[in-house]
Amino acid sequence: MLEKPVSESIIINCLDSSYDLNVTTLTFLPIGADINASVYKAQTLDQTSYFVKIKYGHNDASVEILELLQSAGIQQIIPPVKTIHDKPTESLDDYTVIVYPFIEGEDGFNCDLTDIQWITLGKTLRQLHEVTVPSSMQNRMRKETYSSKWREAIRSMYDHIEAEPIADEIALKLQKFMKSHMSDIRRLVDRAEQLAVKLRDLPLKLVLCHSDIHGGNVLMDKNSNIYIVDWDDPIMAPKERDLMFIGGGVANVWNKPLEEKLFYKGYGETEINRTALAYYRHERIVEDIAVYAQEVLLTTDRNEERLEMYTHLVAMFEPQGVIEIAFKTGEN
Repeated sequence: MLEKPVSESIIINCLDSSYDLNVTTLTFLPIGADINASVYKAQTLDQTSYFVKIKYGHNDASVEILELLQSAGIQQIIPPVKTIHDKPTESLDDYTVIVYPFIEGEDGFNCDLTDIQWITLGKTLRQLHEVTVPSSMQNRMRKETYSSKWREAIRSMYDHIEAEPIADEIALKLQKFMKSHMSDIRRLVDRAEQLAVKLRDLPLKLVLCHSDIHGGNVLMDKNSNIYIVDWDDPIMAPKERDLMFIGGGVANVWNKPLEEKLFYKGYGETEINRTALAYYRHERIVEDIAVYAQEVLLTTDRNEERLEMYTHLVAMFEPQGVIEIAFKTGEN
């Protein structure tokens, strides 16, 4: 997440002038893993709360996706609040401001989904994967290429990990941990590479995918309604890009057989390509390790954030965590 990229007074002025909100308090929320965005809770004079996201850049693809899903009748989303000029976003220097109604509730990292919520999530993802995306929109979206970017990023750090001890305390902790788990890390990288090579020759259908549909991006309100949030990085990819999270164990949740059974009761019958499922479970871990390791090993500031990244990386190696589940995911 960005650490307060814009002063709070400037954000409040933007919300008042562009959205006519009459903001009384703006509270920074230290949540989310996106280093290009920061989020706030805005409280207005009439006691209404809003979720405010400040993103670097001016790419409105996520908002376009939400409008597409809304027109397709998908109710498990939170459409943005329009500006006084009926725009879905507002520009603020080098940043984009997006405002949503603030939904009080718990996410799937902190609260178990009920049976009905699992079935609803399954139905919603099926709807998502069946949405027709206009070619004009597809041309501006990411498409799956099975890129080796993150695998190469980790390989480039092998010598750094095996080198002399690092002076920085947090980096040293991670260096020691990664040294002790190098066999698993190399196995993840090499296996992801092997699976990517196989998938490049398979004519898998590309569908609209959320791309990060883990428990932290599923919100449950006080009335047990569920909402899928954080549409910042959609991709046209095989459906397994999303389905890999169901039973994948991200943050050591969503790793129970009954949950998968309930989800697919909602999703309906479908043929799952196990090679693609295995690839995505491996590649997701590879990307996370690469991102966390680069930040922790190769920088020396933002110690609190780096320590949090260290904690997340270590947790992936826990029993019944993402790495154990990925290794158990077989092919067709």
